[in-house]
Amino acid sequence: MGKTLLKISVVYFMLGISLGLYMSLTHIFTLTSVHVDINLLGWMSLALIGVFYHLYPNMGKTSLAKWHFWLHNIGLPVIMIAIALAILGVSPVFFPIATAGWAAILIGIFCFGFNVLMNLDKPTA
Repeated sequence: MGKTLLKISVVYFMLGISLGLYMSLTHIFTLTSVHVDINLLGWMSLALIGVFYHLYPNMGKTSLAKWHFWLHNIGLPVIMIAIALAILGVSPVFFPIATAGWAAILIGIFCFGFNVLMNLDKPTA
């Protein structure tokens, strides 16, 4: 699971930096919050979590890890797309959709946190 999360984090890194370059070239910074969330929740968080699961492979095999993986990787694109569409004025209906994505991320992060707290000290096989 660690290597998979590291690969996914690099995709978010490329997306986040690309969006930042676009905003810099166009001088339109409307999507700054999307840019920041892609970099922090996508690139930085998933990379660090990937390192945890790489160093402690038993943690990556738990049901908490699987729940975290799916909640994070479904919630994050939902958040990014919904926030972007709401900010761009497509429809205010996208704000509650973003909130649902945030709820998924929050539950996923708690799964990761509990996984670390319960399994970090267990020996690796």
